[in-house]
Amino acid sequence: MSRMTDASPLLSVRGLRKRFGADEVLRGIDLDVLPGDRIAILGASGSGKSTLLRCLNVMETPTEGRIALGGQGFELHDEAALTQVRQRVGMVFQQFNLFPHMTVLGNVMEALVTVKRMADDAAREQALAELARVGLADKADAYPARLSGGQKQRVAIARALAMQPELLLFDEPTSALDPELVGEVLRVIRSLADEGRTMLLVTHELGFAYHVANRVLFIADGVIHEQGPPQQLLKHPTQPRTQAFLARHREFDF
Repeated sequence: MSRMTDASPLLSVRGLRKRFGADEVLRGIDLDVLPGDRIAILGASGSGKSTLLRCLNVMETPTEGRIALGGQGFELHDEAALTQVRQRVGMVFQQFNLFPHMTVLGNVMEALVTVKRMADDAAREQALAELARVGLADKADAYPARLSGGQKQRVAIARALAMQPELLLFDEPTSALDPELVGEVLRVIRSLADEGRTMLLVTHELGFAYHVANRVLFIADGVIHEQGPPQQLLKHPTQPRTQAFLARHREFDF
């Protein structure tokens, strides 16, 4: 899908830093995300990938830096503004974080009713539509304990979609799945990319990144070490650390 090169960024990040005590996990991230971007984020464990996503969703408050969403900056300590940002930026985690005592439908409806204050009938209609989108309309009345890991992750994606976010963040959404279940989740994510959804995806699925992303970031030591189109970065990286990382993680050619 083509995109306008003169489009204004949906998300703009400047000088983003995050410290946990004396440990500086993010050391100055600058990033622009345009509408329709599909950005894959690669990096070794501990490089700061997940922390970056959690800062973009302000689940973690950055230590320094500026984040603007839709051209509007916000104060990082303004809780009302942060609540609005969290509604506009959906996040899907490694673990599914479903409420075990609620049905699949109840899990997807919950934030619509409690956060958006939607009426039950409207929330139910929206939740059922998103479950159908991820291929789980027939599981609406099931409880999470009766689902496979892949189905649980698809429910988590439906839950994020139900809030109608402008930006989707995926934090290694297949890392907790058995290998035979990875494909069903990646197919859903690819279908969202094909719809033109704007997304950032932390992943080790290099083939998926190659075929779906329009930009790949390699993060090392809390900074963007190298970035570029997938054809360039994944096949012809210029930085030795990127080359070494890809050599360790490349399990198949593409």
